[in-house]
Amino acid sequence: MRTPIVAGNWKMNNTAAEARRLTYELLTDLQAVQGVERVLCPPFTCLQAVSELLHDTGIGLGAQNLHWEPKGAYTGEVAAAMVAEFCQYVIIGHSERRAYFGETDETVNKKVHAALNAGLTPIICVGETLEENQAGQTAEVVSRQVNAALHGLEAGAVSRLIIAYEPVWAIGTGLAATPEIANQVIADHVRGPIAAAFGDQAAQAVRVQYGGSVKPANARAFFSQPDIDGGLIGGASLKAADFIAIVRAATG
Repeated sequence: MRTPIVAGNWKMNNTAAEARRLTYELLTDLQAVQGVERVLCPPFTCLQAVSELLHDTGIGLGAQNLHWEPKGAYTGEVAAAMVAEFCQYVIIGHSERRAYFGETDETVNKKVHAALNAGLTPIICVGETLEENQAGQTAEVVSRQVNAALHGLEAGAVSRLIIAYEPVWAIGTGLAATPEIANQVIADHVRGPIAAAFGDQAAQAVRVQYGGSVKPANARAFFSQPDIDGGLIGGASLKAADFIAIVRAATG
């Protein structure tokens, strides 16, 4: 049985002081939840501050991005080894990175390799836009993104990954795919391509989150689906009570 994982993506929110306050608000209740892997993903400038608070708590820390090169003249970028000083996880290929900062299937793949080589667990984001969804291209887009992200990996490495299916049209809009539809996309177009390329064992070992307007009111419905192993939570993770409720919903 796959251990559910719920990660909070704080995006470009919170100074270090604000991140410390939010982490303090979350700590006691998050530590009390058993059977769920819990991860906080603050901005780069907050990683050290949050890392100090999470030490020996059992709660993981993730960055929101990295660069694929180990070092060099890449002003403003952060290498995998720098991330690994503080973190155990890293989000790769989020739709906002793809839409606003030129992230491509190729660069996502490079970042996945860099993360794994640094001992990090990648949380790889895939998902279709509203236009692609309405054009009936969900299967094509999601399968392509999955295959591209995992290109060149061995089955053992694939089994360590986390994939977040986030339909772009459901992020920050208040809209959400139905639990049944999200589960079907994950089963057919996330696990399906992995099984074809790496075998059924790898496909079943990969944990797949759902992200996109997950709230306390709908979290349990998503997490009860057989192929959804938790959530990558955006706005709701900035509200301590909401994020705690969502994490509790993953306990079954």
